[in-house]
Amino acid sequence: MSVILRQWDVVKVRVNPEDRDEHPAIILSSDEVAGGRWPKINVIYGTTKRPADKLLPGQVLLDEADGCDHLTAFDCVFFPVVRKTAISKKLGSVSANRRRILHQTIAGALRLFQ
Repeated sequence: MSVILRQWDVVKVRVNPEDRDEHPAIILSSDEVAGGRWPKINVIYGTTKRPADKLLPGQVLLDEADGCDHLTAFDCVFFPVVRKTAISKKLGSVSANRRRILHQTIAGALRLFQ
């Protein structure tokens, strides 16, 4: 992929090699890491939110406004490491308002307020 990656970009990636499909992910690593020489980055992984699924603590919903194809739940509890070469395309970028929500959710999920 020849696009410069930045923190808060929404990208398509297959985190687990055994996954059938790629999923959206939010780049969590800083711009220096995401756009720099490091081959790997941290992401917040997303899965499609089904109507019957309840949002779990530590999850945030994003939608088409942020580049997702559908309503997508992002898990802010665990941050996988992926190779930049595994990213197939950039879908969009998380808006400033949603970044604030992600900051709060990550801090709460990791108990950073204590």
